[in-house]
Amino acid sequence: MEEAQAHVVIVPTPGMGHLIPLVELAKRLVNLPTHRFTFSFIIPTQGPATEAQRAAVGSLPSGRAECYFLPPVSMDDLPPDAKIETKIALTLARSLPALRARLRTLSRAQVLVVDLFGTDAFELCPEFGLRPYIFYPTTAMCLSFFFQLPQLDSQVSCEFKELVEPVEVPGCVPVRGKDLLDPVQERKNDAYKWVLHHAKRYRLAEGILVNSFMELEKEAIEALQKPEPGKPPVYPVGPLVQTGLSKGVEGCECLEWLDEQPSGSVLYVSFGSGGTLSHEQLIELAHGLEMSGLRFLWVVRSPNDKAANATYFSTSQGGMDPLDYLPKGFLERTKGRGLAIPTWAPQIKVLSHESTGGFLTHCGWNSILEAVVHGVPLIAWPLYAEQKMNAVMLTEGLKVAVKPTANETGLVCRGDIATMVRGLMEGEEGKEIRSKMKDLKDAASRVLSEEGSSTKALCEVAHKWISH
Repeated sequence: MEEAQAHVVIVPTPGMGHLIPLVELAKRLVNLPTHRFTFSFIIPTQGPATEAQRAAVGSLPSGRAECYFLPPVSMDDLPPDAKIETKIALTLARSLPALRARLRTLSRAQVLVVDLFGTDAFELCPEFGLRPYIFYPTTAMCLSFFFQLPQLDSQVSCEFKELVEPVEVPGCVPVRGKDLLDPVQERKNDAYKWVLHHAKRYRLAEGILVNSFMELEKEAIEALQKPEPGKPPVYPVGPLVQTGLSKGVEGCECLEWLDEQPSGSVLYVSFGSGGTLSHEQLIELAHGLEMSGLRFLWVVRSPNDKAANATYFSTSQGGMDPLDYLPKGFLERTKGRGLAIPTWAPQIKVLSHESTGGFLTHCGWNSILEAVVHGVPLIAWPLYAEQKMNAVMLTEGLKVAVKPTANETGLVCRGDIATMVRGLMEGEEGKEIRSKMKDLKDAASRVLSEEGSSTKALCEVAHKWISH
């Protein structure tokens, strides 16, 4: 019998946290035995493609996927303090003419998949006969909030952070207004207007795929799947985490160092590809790790005193070695039990290593899912985007993470860091978290099996795409 076929156009907006799971989605669809999918990745840009972007799309299956980087769009007219969500949304909106030109060269496409800030591309669907879908790369909790936002916008007159009562997100633990995602904290800012603009357009999609799974966010997913007029069906297809990237891993110093450490003894510290700390906070974290007396592997990025997402659009760190910002004598005093490396580590390899026993993370959803897949307990240290909401879910909902408490100036002090690290790695709370993470690890494996809920949800989507 001949395989049913479909060609899918995928348009990611800027950010590795958007691109990576979309690449993994394509890989999963390619591996479905009953359908044959081919893909065109069409990527809007603000500048030349980064090495990280090229590596991600380079892992796509040969012969089944093609990739185009659209010409860079200019952001010169934006104010210097424009938020990343504004830049992300405008990159897509200003790339529509180039996207239309590229779509004209594709004669066989049936489906368009965009991510959370890509719904302006739906304008092109009628012209090219494409079915519009959204891939939501973060939590079902955050997706539930996006559906709720238009109603909140009309009902709430103050800033959300001024609300006395927490926001009741359907199917989720209540969230304090100050912990809602960054771009909704200033309602007069263009970033808020862009988020609201896209949230209102989610109902234009024929379906929404979310990078989560039932055992991780059962109540939130069930609330999203509750039938409602005009609301598209939601398919939990996660966890989709990065696979197939081994470049630069062989002979990696940090993996060789991990090989020499006792099982479960090392705390891995990384704030993701876009996250940055202030210099003062970097110093406190260094002293806290030193005071803990425990083993650590720390991916150090150059500090930035102005923005917690300073490397979002470019993972390059400029001229100065990030390790030069560490306290004097820190590397010598912690040599042997600690390893600090500049800018990058093979995160999947580190998290899957037997010696890794904890992960201090910025709570980017890709990083959280990678920790879940490998059963690694968490310290939740959110920096930007929806990461505070993710931290609420991890600490108050799932109870698989501990979270630092900042002082009145927003600084997490060294003594508190040391206590928190010891609590996770050696304390009773850490043991409970470790047990819960093992259960989630087993659940993540089950949902991706042939009869698992995420595989079945993906097959349901695939069947709809094929029967166009």
